[in-house]
Amino acid sequence: MLDALQSAFALFATLDNVLALLIGVVVGTLVGAIPGMTTPMAVALALPFTFSLGPVTGILLLLGVYKGGIYGGSITAILINAPGTPAASCTVLDGYPLARRGEARRALDIALYSSCVADMISNLSLIMFAGVLATFALSFGSQELFTLIVFSLTIIAGVSGNQLLKGFGAACLGLILATIGLDLIYGTNRFVFGQVNLMSGLTFIPVLIGLFALPEIINFFVTGETRKEKSQLAGGGATFKDFRSCLPTILRGSVIGVILGAIPGIGGAPAAFMSYSEARRASKEPDEFGKGKIEGVAAAESGNNGTAGATMIPLLSLGIPGDITTAIILGAFMIHGLRPGPLMFQDNISLIYALFIGIMLSSFYLLLVGKLSIRLISKIADVPHRILFPVVLVLCVFGAYAINNTIFDVGVMFLMGALGFVMLRLKIPAAPFLIAFILGPLFEDNFRQALLISKGDYTIFFSSGICLFFWALTALSVFIIGWQQFKRRRVEVDSR
Repeated sequence: MLDALQSAFALFATLDNVLALLIGVVVGTLVGAIPGMTTPMAVALALPFTFSLGPVTGILLLLGVYKGGIYGGSITAILINAPGTPAASCTVLDGYPLARRGEARRALDIALYSSCVADMISNLSLIMFAGVLATFALSFGSQELFTLIVFSLTIIAGVSGNQLLKGFGAACLGLILATIGLDLIYGTNRFVFGQVNLMSGLTFIPVLIGLFALPEIINFFVTGETRKEKSQLAGGGATFKDFRSCLPTILRGSVIGVILGAIPGIGGAPAAFMSYSEARRASKEPDEFGKGKIEGVAAAESGNNGTAGATMIPLLSLGIPGDITTAIILGAFMIHGLRPGPLMFQDNISLIYALFIGIMLSSFYLLLVGKLSIRLISKIADVPHRILFPVVLVLCVFGAYAINNTIFDVGVMFLMGALGFVMLRLKIPAAPFLIAFILGPLFEDNFRQALLISKGDYTIFFSSGICLFFWALTALSVFIIGWQQFKRRRVEVDSR
């Protein structure tokens, strides 16, 4: 063991490795902050640069881009209501209201601290529990994933606030739009209306940009409404008291992110929303969430960054990529003649440990890069809207087009922007729509796959302890939501 650690440190401790990791974090942070430029896209673009590098150097470069990209998405989510990555779509719920109140720097600080703590916990989990968590993740079949998603969908009621019926209506619309495209079970087309571009469904990034970024821009040009507050850059950062109050939320979100990140195919967005929902349930002021609650930012960022290291668990220990990004990183392993899995821990343990050292260092790089860039980046919040919004619009069009290089996606973005503007004017919450749109395909596919496995026997959804555990959590969640609604109505009746 000691000999392996010594050789791993010698393998890692080169200037090329240290610089490659730092460059990766910087590039990932910048790319993640551009709406539409997703983390998988950034990692894929960086992949060709690893061909001429050594295995450790090349993989560390990609890991740095991955780590920086997850955090970078929160920057534009907070400042201009345009999530840079899908995983940051939950951060807008409280991050942007904080920026509108003139607390952009405070929100960015908490997002950074939450990201770094969650990333560190996720990395430690990867190092200490790779085998155990990978085994646990493999025990999730279609029925377990379905019950997990059913529990996750209870988040919809939590983020709807006082507009419960409107929130459910928005969620239903999100579920309907999520069914557009090719049916993965039978291969039939649904709601494509002869459009070839719709066969793969609505691309997530144009929907996300249109739903959150465009309504603000349209509202500004239609009504002339603008923000009069200035972001508090001087002395307006998060205090130690802020961090201490958010620490339980950060730790809870990190654990949720680690568990969900170890399950292949889940990703950062569901982890962020589940972390957000649990933070809201545990809060003494749940009604403040969605209005600029600092714990909301901490919950979202700790949830999605908690998956960063955990997605490497099934990759390294079993050779199964946890998400799209780790699938690209798997390609980098194979390019260098390496095959992740149990045999890799026997044949290349020094390389594994060298990657672990780099992964731990990436958390400190993330903190350093984030702190140095926040003051510069947060000045975006002070740019007048008549200048900022046209620039944001150009970035939105570029981001939507860059996904598939089609004008069709730009059209989808503008249609979703119009829908988002109508929802904004009618005070229909957009978060339930987004949650349902994200979780809808997972919900449907796992439900139907489980029924195919059981030949139509619905008892399969109660066939394991994991299923029963999530059904119990769902029942408890529904009870708590109902009780909160009952108390709220009693308060309204008593105040009349």
